[in-house]
Amino acid sequence: MEAALIIFALMVLFAFLGLGAYATVKVVQATKRGVDRTITHARRTVEDTTLRAKSFGQVGVTGALAQLRLDLRTSMRSTQQALHEGVRLDASLRESIALFERLSAHGHELDDELKRLEQDPDRTRIAERLPDLRERTAKITQAADSLRWAARDRASRFAEDDLSALSAQIEMESGALRDWSRESVDHLAAAAAEWDAAQQAQDPQQAQQREQPQKAALNPAAPAPEYPWQKTRRPESTT
Repeated sequence: MEAALIIFALMVLFAFLGLGAYATVKVVQATKRGVDRTITHARRTVEDTTLRAKSFGQVGVTGALAQLRLDLRTSMRSTQQALHEGVRLDASLRESIALFERLSAHGHELDDELKRLEQDPDRTRIAERLPDLRERTAKITQAADSLRWAARDRASRFAEDDLSALSAQIEMESGALRDWSRESVDHLAAAAAEWDAAQQAQDPQQAQQREQPQKAALNPAAPAPEYPWQKTRRPESTT
């Protein structure tokens, strides 16, 4: 018996240790993901700020490359945010997200190429490639913008349709409430008329019921019946 209790206690202890280890691993993973997101966001913010400064503060090839990267990253990030927020309410946007992921592959490739060209010292060759780079950037950003605005237009249309349906339902309910108010007044008036008629019908019956005891009081009372088990009454003159 004692051995069984010891084994059971050890099993419970190991179970608690396992749960504790699992919870610890989950907490560490969640913390790591949070830290990674924070680092990624901070790195992205610093890089965007640097590109914005280059696009405004420098001219020539360096400023053009920085502006292309900034336009590309801004368009792709806005589209990604719009699609991922919209898919929570509209599952049909999953197909759009799949297309955007394919577009993102081209966007990352172009961004990496622009980033490498920023470090290239041959500015003449880069200047010759700028028209092609601008065209590729425009194609990617236009495609991303098209997906983003289509998703937003779809969400706006759903919101307008829902608002129109809700307004129609409210109008119907308001009309029903007004009709119910008039019907209730009519119903109360009809009920009052029925009650008055019932009272008038009951007045003659109540008067007749009141007259019946009076008529009965005018008649002499009937003699009480005598039964064989009652004693014979003694005459009043008997002493």
